[in-house]
Amino acid sequence: MRGGPAPAPRDAAASEEWFLAHGLPYFVDEVRARVHRRLRGGRLAWLGLGAVVLAFAVGTGVGLLVDDLVVGVALAPVVVAVLAATYLVTALEGAVLARWAFRRAFDSLGLLLPLATRALPMLLLFVTFLFINAEVWQLASALPRGVLWWTVVFFTGFAIFFLVTRLDQELEEFDDQVDSEQLLAATEGTAWEASARGLVGSGEDVLARAHVRGLEKANLLLVLLVSQALQVLLLSVAVFAFFMVFGILAVQDSVVEAWIGRPPTYLGSVRIFSLELTQVAIFLAGFSALYFTVTVVTDDVYRKEFFTRVRRELEQAVAVRIVYRDVRRRDDRPGGPASPA
Repeated sequence: MRGGPAPAPRDAAASEEWFLAHGLPYFVDEVRARVHRRLRGGRLAWLGLGAVVLAFAVGTGVGLLVDDLVVGVALAPVVVAVLAATYLVTALEGAVLARWAFRRAFDSLGLLLPLATRALPMLLLFVTFLFINAEVWQLASALPRGVLWWTVVFFTGFAIFFLVTRLDQELEEFDDQVDSEQLLAATEGTAWEASARGLVGSGEDVLARAHVRGLEKANLLLVLLVSQALQVLLLSVAVFAFFMVFGILAVQDSVVEAWIGRPPTYLGSVRIFSLELTQVAIFLAGFSALYFTVTVVTDDVYRKEFFTRVRRELEQAVAVRIVYRDVRRRDDRPGGPASPA
């Protein structure tokens, strides 16, 4: 290649370490190749069949043991889910993603105060009117606990759908606009700066190298989704805590009884958090997560503010990937450094 310093031998290894540390194992060529082999249709079909047979055997055995086949039937999907999660963690490099997500969850605690000061005020102005609504108390307090949690799952599913749709659009827009200046800015002061300058100086088409597809795109979308979902989760927890405290201070038992037609229920002798208040707070926290997600996706002001961090992460991930793929391409040339095993 013309111009610029040759890439340091450590560039590929440093890039792979960075990918693994940031929850992007599928950006590593060897890892992605292994996962592709383990996702082949025939292999998955046999594994799926084995999982179903094992789940049926376990469910039947447990059902006979407890003399209740309904319990056995209900247990079978749980066994399939556990086996699928095990395969994801062990064979599809899910452990790397899980470790990164765990670290990111703790790092995201620092976002709680900014979120509380920016997003919570307008959200609470809207949702508080639902909290002091008798129909909401009647609805939420009457829900069986299982149905309540399925309602939260329903809200969560729609929120994830909106987030994935928007993040996919952000990624498509971003990798259609990557240029040399963005590449240099994203790698400035990093181990990839020299290689990025060499790549730009060579006259290579940076935009052509920026497109992320297949497993890499799925991996990047998942990382971005976790980043945004943690913000939404923190906001939901803050909303839940707010309504629990507000309910204790402002909503008397006589008001609750007038709303739901019976006295509130408490567990044990400590009469602080009623079950009805807890269920209403959980219901509104789940609804707030969905409402906030839709607002972030559709409102230009919120989208610009809360997707800024996503854009920075996109820039860095795509920039490191561009340099990494260029280095690997150099290594694969005749006479170049051997590719890592």
